[in-house]
Amino acid sequence: MATLITGLGLVGTSLAQLALKRGERLVFYDFAPRREFLAKKLGSADVAVVQKDIRDLPALVEAMQKYKIDTVVHTAGLIGNRVAEALYSGLQINVVGTINVAEAVRLTGVKRLVQISTMGVYDRRLEGSTPISEDFPRGEGNPYGNSKATKELMVEAYQRTYGFELIILRLANVYGFGHFSGGSAGGEMIQSLLQKGMTGGVARISQEQARDFEYIYYKDVGRALDIATTVRMPPKTTFNIGTGVVMKFDDLVALVQRLLPKLEVEIIPGKAPRSAKQPMDISRAKQHLGWEPQYTIEAGFKDYIEELKALT
Repeated sequence: MATLITGLGLVGTSLAQLALKRGERLVFYDFAPRREFLAKKLGSADVAVVQKDIRDLPALVEAMQKYKIDTVVHTAGLIGNRVAEALYSGLQINVVGTINVAEAVRLTGVKRLVQISTMGVYDRRLEGSTPISEDFPRGEGNPYGNSKATKELMVEAYQRTYGFELIILRLANVYGFGHFSGGSAGGEMIQSLLQKGMTGGVARISQEQARDFEYIYYKDVGRALDIATTVRMPPKTTFNIGTGVVMKFDDLVALVQRLLPKLEVEIIPGKAPRSAKQPMDISRAKQHLGWEPQYTIEAGFKDYIEELKALT
């Protein structure tokens, strides 16, 4: 069996660490692969790396054919404000890139596509008082959320038309050792807090990032992905992958300072944060995937600190 992972980042390597243990052949497809990061995450593991653009359909088809790919995990794309920095190219990468992945899956007869999505698809203008289920309305008008909702709609259309297997995972904000070139400001913020706490210093956090949010440790994400790529197709195919808990920013900082007392935090005034009011409902993933998070945020931070000590 062979799996192609678009995007060589934290999410893709979280799957790879588990898939390699069961003998899966892995191919990373990335415009600018960071081989040093890959080595830190996977050591000397024998994986292939294709350095091509997600917007290059012929290159995607060639890679899937060359490596006889059975499963595609699509993680590549821009996150958060990076989409809006240059909206035309941002949407080209996120939306057209995803259409290319789906078309290449169709053309090469790939059995299963696992689409990595986000809690950012939800229209949080409609938040109420109960956890957000997978049936909650999508798209609140911002470039990132709308691009991710569009990606879901495109792969759903392809699946309905051509019949390949499709699973969509909507992730909370993933944290863990990463390079964050795609724009995960939340993940980068947590890494900054921990690193500054370890060395002693001031972590300067923008006011926009000082928000209440739902986080998920990358090892829990890796387990969810490993299940999504191997499980017999469940009756439901879109799943929230989070903790079901919104972490208040002040509580997050206090936790890090308890673990790493040297940490100081400075909030840089600016745009007001947009906090999450309600967590995601993760009961569907528990029921149909047999998945639930194993790490509390404290346990995740403790594990993360040990990994930072080993890797940096």
